[in-house]
Amino acid sequence: MTKTMPGASRRTLLLGAAGAGLALPYTAFGQGQYRAEYKLSVVGNRPIPLSAGAFDWADLVTQRSDGRIKVKVYPGSQLVGGDQTRELVAMRQGIIDMAVFSTINISPQVREMNLFSLPFLLRDHRGFDAIINGEVGQDLFRVLATRDVVPVAWGENGFRELSNSKHVVRKPEDLRGLKIRFAAGAIFSEIFTGLGANPLQMSFADLQPALSTGAVDGQENPVNLFLAFRMDTLAQKYLTIWNYVADAGIFVVSKQVMESFAPADRDLVIACAREAALKQIADTRKGTGIGGDRSAFEECARRGVEVTELTPDEKTAFANATRPVFDKWAQTVGMPLVQKAQAAISRATA
Repeated sequence: MTKTMPGASRRTLLLGAAGAGLALPYTAFGQGQYRAEYKLSVVGNRPIPLSAGAFDWADLVTQRSDGRIKVKVYPGSQLVGGDQTRELVAMRQGIIDMAVFSTINISPQVREMNLFSLPFLLRDHRGFDAIINGEVGQDLFRVLATRDVVPVAWGENGFRELSNSKHVVRKPEDLRGLKIRFAAGAIFSEIFTGLGANPLQMSFADLQPALSTGAVDGQENPVNLFLAFRMDTLAQKYLTIWNYVADAGIFVVSKQVMESFAPADRDLVIACAREAALKQIADTRKGTGIGGDRSAFEECARRGVEVTELTPDEKTAFANATRPVFDKWAQTVGMPLVQKAQAAISRATA
């Protein structure tokens, strides 16, 4: 069952899905050309919402097409050997038919996707919604569409928070010397280097053993993932809620695959993606303070994790310390796009 989202955010997101409608009855167009199975790739696995959204999408498409379009999810980026940064390339090579991307994982190939990783650009979900539901989101979809894929819905992996095994992190100097894992993208290396930490890039598959052995001191991921994968049992006893970057999700279909579908089935695939994305966003945000629901933070505390929520002034100290990284990467993303995003965020948070 779809969980309830805060009224304004949910209404805005539903407007983004409006008009997709239900697919018309199947026509003979393309009959006999459909594959026995369509492979859908996603990093991680259930129960994290990003992965659950992929399973929901696959189930909806399979059921509502009466089995004409059978979609199977391959979690853990297993079609690319666990290297989630290769999913876009694999789609263009025909290895993957559909995917739910994390924007972080495709940002090394699509520079504009680094927008979501500009440190402290997006302080809360109002700004995030303004991006994915506005002109900037449309601009980003147009960019991605030039890479032989068809983006069909925005999802969300969540704001990325910081955990570690050593001590409370409340100010920039608290990060000095900590070995922090990041998933992908040179911007993350520069952010943590600028804060005095020692950043280490590794896949999600390698993260848990690295935490358990002490090869890294900490990591940054959404709270829902922290809880789902019991990182509290991997010596991660300190969690800082700083919302330093957001990680968007994108539901995509290979251009070749999408063009092989009958028009009515294309509509069906898109409608199912948007429905799954709405649920994914709601699940991602559950318990993170929106609408007063703090159950995720409370669960962390019950597990013995010390949760530190930064004040606006404390976040500003981190933003100031990472400003050189922001300015450099804003040029990489493209200043017109960054300025358009800043204007949309300002309007949404005024």
